[in-house]
Amino acid sequence: MSSRAWEIGVSNDIITVADGFWNFRGSHRIAGVIDVGTQSALVRLSTENYVLLDSYTLGHAARRFVAEITDGGERLEAIINLHPFHTIHVRAVHAWYPQAALYGTERHHRKLPDLPWARTQSEDPALHEQYAGDFDFTVPRGVDFVSADDNVHFASVMAYHRASKTIYSDDTVNYLRLPQLARWAGLGDSVGFHPTLSRALQRRAGAARDFRDWAEELIKNWGGAENLCAAHTAALLKSENQGDSIRKRLKNALRRVESTLASHQRKHG
Repeated sequence: MSSRAWEIGVSNDIITVADGFWNFRGSHRIAGVIDVGTQSALVRLSTENYVLLDSYTLGHAARRFVAEITDGGERLEAIINLHPFHTIHVRAVHAWYPQAALYGTERHHRKLPDLPWARTQSEDPALHEQYAGDFDFTVPRGVDFVSADDNVHFASVMAYHRASKTIYSDDTVNYLRLPQLARWAGLGDSVGFHPTLSRALQRRAGAARDFRDWAEELIKNWGGAENLCAAHTAALLKSENQGDSIRKRLKNALRRVESTLASHQRKHG
C-alpha cells in the first residue's frame, strides 16, 4: 500500500508530521451539518513505546496503521486526553486499547466515571514530569480551564514533542488555512488564539496579565517548533510552511489579542 493511501483513511487522514509523530485528522460536525474537524496523534517515545494524544474513532486504515506500528497495540502504553471538553470518542478508543493507561482531565473523570482512569490527571504536573523525557506540557494561565459556559472551549493541556519539534494544541491555538484559491489571491494563512478568549479570561484582577505572561513564555520556550497540529482547523507542517516561522506566528497571534487583554485589564484590573 502506498504511503498516500495511509494519509487518506476511510474517515480521517493520517499525516506524517515528522519521524515518530503522526496526526490523525477527523470529522466533528456541529448540529450534524458543519464539520469543524478534530484530531488525535500517535507519538513514539524515546523508550520505543507509543502514546495516543486524545481520543478519536479512527477509520479502518488508521487502525491498521496503529496496529502495525505498535505491535497490535502492545507498545501503546497510554492514551492521554488533553482537552476537558473532548469526551465523545474516549470510550470507543479505550475499548480498542484496554491495556493502555487511560489519562484524562478532571472533567473526563467526572463525565465518564465508569472508565478505569489513571489517578494522575492530564493537567497534573506529576503526569507532565512522568513524560518529561519526550514532552513539555503547559496549561494556559489566566483563563478557566473548564468554563462554566459549555460553549467556551478555549483551554486545554498543550503538548510539545521535542524530538519532532511539534506543538499539539486543542482549541487554545488554532491554525487557519484558507482554500487554495484564496491563497493564490495572496490571503495566506494564520495562527491565532481561539476566538473565545474574551469569555475564557477569569473575571479577576491580573487574569489578562497572567495570560499574557503565559503566552510570552510559550513563545520563548516553544518558539523553535517547526510543526503545529491544531484541532478543528488544520496542521501546519514545516514541509508546507511558506510563511513566517511558528515563533513569529505566535507573536503575531498574541499581538492580535492585545486589545482583548487591555479591555479586560481596564474592567477588572
